[in-house]
Amino acid sequence: MKRRDFIIGTGAAALTAASYGNILGSNDRLGIAVVGAGRRGRWVLGEMLKTNQIQPIMFCDVWDEQVKRTTEYLKLDKIPMTYDLEEVLSNKQVDAVLLATPDHLHKNYAIRILEAGKHLLLEKPVTLHYEEGPLLKNAVASSGVICQTGTQQRSGLMYQRVKEEFFGGSKKLGDIVFVRAVWSNFGWQRRQLEQQPMPANFKWETFLGPSPKMDYYWPRYDGWRHYKEYGTGILSDLLTHWGDVAQWMMDDTDPINAVTTGGIYHLKDDRTNPDTVNTIIKYKGGWNFTFECSVMPVKNQQDSVLFHGTEGKLELYRAGYIYTPHKGEPVIFQNDENLTQAHVKNFFDAIKTGAKLSAPIDVGLNAVKPSFLAAASYWSGKRMQFSADQTQIIASL
Repeated sequence: MKRRDFIIGTGAAALTAASYGNILGSNDRLGIAVVGAGRRGRWVLGEMLKTNQIQPIMFCDVWDEQVKRTTEYLKLDKIPMTYDLEEVLSNKQVDAVLLATPDHLHKNYAIRILEAGKHLLLEKPVTLHYEEGPLLKNAVASSGVICQTGTQQRSGLMYQRVKEEFFGGSKKLGDIVFVRAVWSNFGWQRRQLEQQPMPANFKWETFLGPSPKMDYYWPRYDGWRHYKEYGTGILSDLLTHWGDVAQWMMDDTDPINAVTTGGIYHLKDDRTNPDTVNTIIKYKGGWNFTFECSVMPVKNQQDSVLFHGTEGKLELYRAGYIYTPHKGEPVIFQNDENLTQAHVKNFFDAIKTGAKLSAPIDVGLNAVKPSFLAAASYWSGKRMQFSADQTQIIASL
């Protein structure tokens, strides 16, 4: 077995645009506001800080404890906090916003941020509902600012090299017949939460946002991914990532239909989203994409996307890939690139230099198409497809 190890760093990208100085001074730091200071928000902010290109200006969240946890975790000085997005948008020191709220708040918050002329890093999935996509796309188009979406594999040098080497016309894999993706074992989504008194300084109504109004119930906040009113759980958190990788490599963002089965097989609390799913998605280009996922402690050798071709197979995962030709020895590649840091640096370069975005809004909207089809199939119990005009999801005939 051949073994080629390589280390891809994130510090070698060159600044290219002559317009840099017209936008920001080359020594200036971007003023960043974090809207949604929970686990994902604090992680991405930490990677932003490592670039030495930002200055945190303000936090916006529904609970001040989240901001406290983030500032302590990142060892930050005291930074102003608000419950009101409009306070963020009126702050002239804020150049860009990291939006890491629960999914049901993405569309409305993102549109207001763009309307205010703030650059936006929008975590995936970009929307909770398929029909929200055109509204968001139009908001980006009319904003005149940068909007990066949260599929960080797009900024990975390894992924870009794989795209060129294996899918750029070389036919190393022959004709691709199947693409299989697996990803499981999510302790955070296995938590079984109980009601507790409402914390002080917690804004329940703000958390609910446009979702159905209901009485305070702690698990719906702390475990919002468990409930379909706020997210689609593993079908959006994980299928969005691996579906995007598959579509990118295959040059095919046109899923025709999807069938999903699964359920709440193990975690018998009051969650509504499944703990285990299997999905099969048929694509216009003539290939099937299968996705297998559970929050349960199922350990795969790699959480990966596996491309099966007539001349070989390629198993692609964040830490590397294994290429196994039908004739010849397997080749293993190893990679330790920090994808989140690479992604935020691409975002900053796009703002400062006009560099090409890795994951503009079209990428983010295409990335959620397989997730929306899969979720629609799960909830309906039917094979689902997009309508002819691509405006809605309907049952297949």
